[in-house]
Amino acid sequence: MLVRLIKQNTRHILAITSFMLLTTHYAQASTEGGFVWPNGAKAAVNLAYDDSLNSQLDTAIPQLDKYGFKGSFYLRLDAPTLKTRLREWRKAAANGHELGNHTIYHPCRGSKPNRDWVIPYHDLDSYKLDEIHQEIDLANTLLHAIDGKTERTYTLPCGDILADGKDYVIGIKDKFLGIKVVGGDVPDTMQGYDMGNTGVWAPAEQSAEQLIAFVKKAREKGTMANFTFHGIGGDYLSNSAEAHEALLAYLAKHKQDYWVATFADISRYVRQQQTQTKNNR
Repeated sequence: MLVRLIKQNTRHILAITSFMLLTTHYAQASTEGGFVWPNGAKAAVNLAYDDSLNSQLDTAIPQLDKYGFKGSFYLRLDAPTLKTRLREWRKAAANGHELGNHTIYHPCRGSKPNRDWVIPYHDLDSYKLDEIHQEIDLANTLLHAIDGKTERTYTLPCGDILADGKDYVIGIKDKFLGIKVVGGDVPDTMQGYDMGNTGVWAPAEQSAEQLIAFVKKAREKGTMANFTFHGIGGDYLSNSAEAHEALLAYLAKHKQDYWVATFADISRYVRQQQTQTKNNR
């Protein structure tokens, strides 16, 4: 009888020990390898639009509003729409869309291949480091005059980082919640991710299926999908209005899987999570 009780207790102890080890393993996996997005979402999605284009006001914003999503609009402040349609940009900001910094004159490096369209006096190759920093600061001031916000994110024009042969981004990182750079797939992990060096996909002439595949990839990895659109159904580097709306419809249908937010909100959230993780160590 005593031997039987010992055997039974031993089995119970082994079972409990195995369960505790298994639970600890999964808890560690979640803490070390996972990243928790708001409301149990599996991925974050930012829908961003560069250069202050008419088609963004005419098509992108109405479609976003239809599905209840907030986009990030990186305004080139010398664009015609800032003169002719300023009230509409203000209205978009009041409705929760983000207005981001994309400089005033959109300086790009004219020395790169196929850059004959770069205006000489807006050529980043001719800028001094202080010049680009001052232009970016002034752009923040002008954006504040439009929407009253003090926190901002930034997208590099053309993805160019060098001014006067130096990396100008280093000097502006502390001015922004997040910075988008051109070129970049879905991140493999959010652990230690640098929001000041966020890669983006800038699709042009892509199908709805291709756009949707990008967010599905982010869902599989548990990370984020960052779009940088230009024209929507018009202008340049355009995607069709139909493909764009199909993406929005897909995200709305699967809203339990995707946290669609402005880049400012995503950047702020990621930074808060990173700070919390450091404090808990």
